[in-house]
Amino acid sequence: NEDRERAWRASRETKLETIPNCEACTKPTAEEVRGWAQSFEKLMKSPAGRNVFREFLRTEYSEENMLFWLACEELKTECNKHTIDEKARMIYEDYISILSPKEVSLDSRVREVINRKMQEPSSHTFDDAQLQIYTLMHRDSYPRFLNSAIYKSLLHSLSRSSSES
Repeated sequence: NEDRERAWRASRETKLETIPNCEACTKPTAEEVRGWAQSFEKLMKSPAGRNVFREFLRTEYSEENMLFWLACEELKTECNKHTIDEKARMIYEDYISILSPKEVSLDSRVREVINRKMQEPSSHTFDDAQLQIYTLMHRDSYPRFLNSAIYKSLLHSLSRSSSES
């Protein structure tokens, strides 16, 4: 059991941390990148958008918000009760526990709800927390992202290359 947990954690860390732009290998179009400025939902629905936004969050030392959100999305796709229990415990240890260096910022009400739900974890144990972090990224980080050098230089380089072709 411990070996399987270690292997799962290692594969997750590899997926999330060592592969550059882990979610998408395709380059976004200038039109897609412009669409990210139209709504946060468009940004978050785009694998390339999530990667660029995650790069930006890393510069603000808040990448754990995106990692937590992605981990919750992955948990929601799980059907096996044993796997749900394992993943929920890892998400709790990685992002909810006050001992974690990657702890996300949640209010006490949401923490209490999670602590109760952790008695019998489900694929929706972290829904309230995920919504709170999504809202935080939308209201707080997203406006700064749209004004960031990362976003502006990507948009500029793609607009320039699309006008040249």
